[in-house]
Amino acid sequence: MNYVIESLRQLLGAPPSKPDPAQVLPEVTETYAEKRQQKLTREMLRAKEAERDAHKDRHKWRNRRWATLIIVNLLFLLSYYLDVQLLEGALTASRFIGFHFADLNSALQVMLAYKHLVLNLVIGTLTVVVLWWLLGGRTFCSWVCPYHLLAEGAEKLHLWLAAKGLARDLRFHRGVRAVFYLLFALLALLTGYTVFETLSPTGILSRALIYGPGVALLWVAGLLTFEVFVSRRAWCRYVCPIGITYGLVGLVSPVRVQYNVQNCHHEGDCRKICLVPHVLDVTIRGRATRIDTDIGADCTRCGLCVDVCPTSSLSFKIKGLDKAL
Repeated sequence: MNYVIESLRQLLGAPPSKPDPAQVLPEVTETYAEKRQQKLTREMLRAKEAERDAHKDRHKWRNRRWATLIIVNLLFLLSYYLDVQLLEGALTASRFIGFHFADLNSALQVMLAYKHLVLNLVIGTLTVVVLWWLLGGRTFCSWVCPYHLLAEGAEKLHLWLAAKGLARDLRFHRGVRAVFYLLFALLALLTGYTVFETLSPTGILSRALIYGPGVALLWVAGLLTFEVFVSRRAWCRYVCPIGITYGLVGLVSPVRVQYNVQNCHHEGDCRKICLVPHVLDVTIRGRATRIDTDIGADCTRCGLCVDVCPTSSLSFKIKGLDKAL
């Protein structure tokens, strides 16, 4: 229950809760005490990183994610141009070998705008709910969304420019994303028009890839430019309601990223590379209350932290199974 409550708080923009000393398990207290005596040096840490690189593919999950994202979006393109009717439509609404799929946020917008339910839309929505419940968190964002891949590249460019003083990183309160979530829902309900779908770079890019580019791509280019020079990941972090929708569905998913405090040396590389670093606050020394902690549902399951951790303190786990994926 604590996991669900904390995930909901973070999805709605609240900062991670500070640990209650009364809830810290004795074995965790002993672990922190032992680490204070170890005094791991920078050289020792770099040796562990070198050992990791020698025995572990540092980009395993990133490569899997990029491959999945590209393949899914190319399937739409190839199905359309080859007319094989394998995967019809776009990410917002599609049909895969006869099975209907509907993006959850798009389905919500349509239901609010038109104020009635269509059977195919209900079937497609339920199918996707089950799929993303199984995978959990905001998996859609990092494993399927085409804008995410572009924003990832824009972030790398932003960091390079920022290091040279050519870009700034303006930050907003994460709670504004929940405000936009309600705003887009109200606009659909009151206007009878799916306003968010007009602005969503996810839908714009998916349709442009399949049916050809249009003027709406200028909006996407503007968003990327803003993220490169002003505020990195601004759309995903502060505006897009899709993440909240999928995060809510994946609250109790069996697939989690799990943190083990015993192996961790708290060097902070995972938080530096994380797309939503607040979900990894538990990796800060003194924040864990139990040996193994599941990372919350606002996590995009991108796997970057799993790849970068030199001691495998972060790993993908399926609830009920001890073995890491």
